[in-house]
Amino acid sequence: MEERIRFIEEWQKRERSVAELSRAFGISRKTAYKYLERYDQEGRKGLEERSRAPDHSPQAISEQVAEAILAQRRQHPTWGARTIRERLKRLQPDEHWPAASTMGELLKQEGLIQPRHKRRRTPPASQPLAHATAPNQVWSADFKGWFRCGDGVRCDPLTISDAYSRYLLRCRIVDKTDSPHVRAVFEAVFREYGLPEAIRSDNGAPFASPAPGGLSQLSMWWLQLGIRHERIDPGCPQQNGRHERLHLSLLQDTLNPPAANRRQQQKSFLAWERVYNCERPHQALEWKTPSELYVASAREYPAKLPELDYPPGVHLRRISQQGSLKWHGERTFLSEVLARQMVGLLETDEEFFEVYYGPLLIGWFDGRSHAFGAERPRPKKKHKQKA
Repeated sequence: MEERIRFIEEWQKRERSVAELSRAFGISRKTAYKYLERYDQEGRKGLEERSRAPDHSPQAISEQVAEAILAQRRQHPTWGARTIRERLKRLQPDEHWPAASTMGELLKQEGLIQPRHKRRRTPPASQPLAHATAPNQVWSADFKGWFRCGDGVRCDPLTISDAYSRYLLRCRIVDKTDSPHVRAVFEAVFREYGLPEAIRSDNGAPFASPAPGGLSQLSMWWLQLGIRHERIDPGCPQQNGRHERLHLSLLQDTLNPPAANRRQQQKSFLAWERVYNCERPHQALEWKTPSELYVASAREYPAKLPELDYPPGVHLRRISQQGSLKWHGERTFLSEVLARQMVGLLETDEEFFEVYYGPLLIGWFDGRSHAFGAERPRPKKKHKQKA
């Protein structure tokens, strides 16, 4: 600044030309004329350092566009810039929306995005549901962890989703997390959307039990309907990762904080279910919504429960009310879960039988010792007689 003032003072003396002064002060003649012009227009203030940013940027966000972006963020506080951009493109396709990075900067400036702490990343696990290449091949079911509403009443939401489209089929609060109440929810879903090929769940009740094959009253009903039950490994929720991610969004959007009572909480779930399925674009779905990919199953819920299909050549036996199998006049306990159910015994050799509940292999039966187990017993070694 001092050098620029000295330059102006020397010029005002009219002793040297602009070219001579430019060489003396080590600047170009273009810069010299720029300082002279600014001084004539603004005085000493014109000699101050100026920002190089353009006075007008054609890429700047207009107030109308900025307000539309901020309105979407306020309405959906957990949506990121890319999701907001895809949603606005759907609502107003003729509008030229800025890049997601530009929207992200706007949200940061408004204090609507908090920077995340960097954390160490573990190698990505294999996708256990990658085999779902069409709707209704695999459904996922689980309970969102229980919580209490504002009035202190406990809530247990049951969620069911389609693995391929991520379509949320149900999010319902159940009075009890037992088989009858959960079955009622599934029955309503089956009537509305048809039957899937498989249902994936964890190993907890009422989906599974310590009974042979992990059978429970609920999973036995699924088998009778021709639905395969897939159970994740114990302590491995990542094997149902898509459904777990759904639970995270559910928590962020509807349970922070919970509603005043169960009735209001269920209303919140229903409203969120509509937004999640029909409005929110998903990056994993190439920015489509679940409702654009999901179609109901062609397998309708039957009016009458069909009989189980067994492998050919089995010996059918009905389990007693106490849960035991009768074979050659002797009884062997299997499980109370199987009480009054039919099982099939398929002979594999002279000693052992495979035990089936419908198409599901649930264990092995030793015809000589009348022992039953989850693993096939090793055949006894025959001792050679000494000569």
